[in-house]
Amino acid sequence: MMRKILLLLLKPKAWLAEILLVLLMIGFFSLTFSDYLLPIKEFLDSDKLSISLGSTHLSAYQIFKTIITIIIVFWLTSILSEFGEKQIKTLKKLKTSNISLITKAFQVLVYSIAFLIGLDVLGINLTTLAIFSGAIGIGIGFGLQKITSNFISGLILLLEKSIETNDLVELADGTYGFIRHTGARYTLIETLEGKEIMIPNEDFITNRVTNWTFSNSTGRIEIKIGISYESDIEKAMELMLEAAKTHPRCVCDPKPTCYLREFADSSINFVLFFWVADVTEGRYESQSDVMRNIWKKFKENNIIIPYPQRDLYIKNLAASGKLFSE
Repeated sequence: MMRKILLLLLKPKAWLAEILLVLLMIGFFSLTFSDYLLPIKEFLDSDKLSISLGSTHLSAYQIFKTIITIIIVFWLTSILSEFGEKQIKTLKKLKTSNISLITKAFQVLVYSIAFLIGLDVLGINLTTLAIFSGAIGIGIGFGLQKITSNFISGLILLLEKSIETNDLVELADGTYGFIRHTGARYTLIETLEGKEIMIPNEDFITNRVTNWTFSNSTGRIEIKIGISYESDIEKAMELMLEAAKTHPRCVCDPKPTCYLREFADSSINFVLFFWVADVTEGRYESQSDVMRNIWKKFKENNIIIPYPQRDLYIKNLAASGKLFSE
């Protein structure tokens, strides 16, 4: 609960930030410049409500001013960031990946400027931060290693455009679905079951990723089928190719192909390949339609699809009978 409240204070929704920002700024400037509230300011800035840390003297008023300044800077940044993001998304001539890249660059720029402005308003000398640069570097190297890696990986993905929004991808662990969003830390994949999985950006850089729509959306469908040894091989291949070619989603280039793969124990096995124009529309439905069409054509032409069977031959039946009788 506290985390949600803190997140709302530091990065509220734009409409809420606008209202709260106005109220907070009115109260803050009233306390700073109004003569009626001057006693409150003097009381908060008195020695009774102050602490000393070495040569640094901090009063309750200074701490209050610091907190209010930080909140105001964050709110202004949130409003500006969201406004800029909406304006960038209205650029219809740019690709989705370019819009995402520009948005990320804009957000980094806005928050960097806000950070520098906040330090200046608080009166912190930027040169003093050089003392802590080594410690900050170590902190990023260890504590924020994964976060930094995912952020940089996200920028690389946007720059090289290896994956884009609405691409159909398959990861090494079997995750299969559509890219819906590429963020600073993760990429959102919507699976065919409707699940939304957040994958760290680093996984797309360091692991194997299959992008079914990287250069084109054409996809190949494979059907394995076997027929009995008594059936006509050439006729079976002709019927399978006909079943694929007559499907409405089957494309002519590349054309469907059928190969005899092996003479197995109980069947002669074939493999049929055909391509669909848009793999994002699904493969199972087209595969199912063609298989049902093959089944129908095989029945009409007396092509038998065998089931596994074993024949048992007993030699010298008379000797076997004598053995059992004994």
